[in-house]
Amino acid sequence: MGKENKILGRRGEDIACKFLKKDKYKILEKNYGCRQGEIDIIARDRKGVLCFVEVKAKSSERYGLPEEAVTHRKQRNLLAAAFSYIESKKVGTSDMRFDVVSVDLSSGDARIIKNAFEVNV
Repeated sequence: MGKENKILGRRGEDIACKFLKKDKYKILEKNYGCRQGEIDIIARDRKGVLCFVEVKAKSSERYGLPEEAVTHRKQRNLLAAAFSYIESKKVGTSDMRFDVVSVDLSSGDARIIKNAFEVNV
């Protein structure tokens, strides 16, 4: 990833964090990395559900919606990284989900897709 893309990615993550905090999410970690991959944001929602959040940011929808970039391969990597986090932090898996925050970089708008994909464990 080029330097410019990293800057845009960080900007998208900052917008996503502000959006989630406004919706009463408690941010636990940003950019959690492990051998299996990286999770942009790990948070608990207002009901205490552990949320693994993938942030997808774009400056235009010319090539599709940001959330459409979360491929099956990316989902598998997120799942593996999530279980690494759960194991390393010793947290339970009973209440967890995978969300995607879609960020429009040109307007600064964000929206959340809760349970963006199903996990078959």
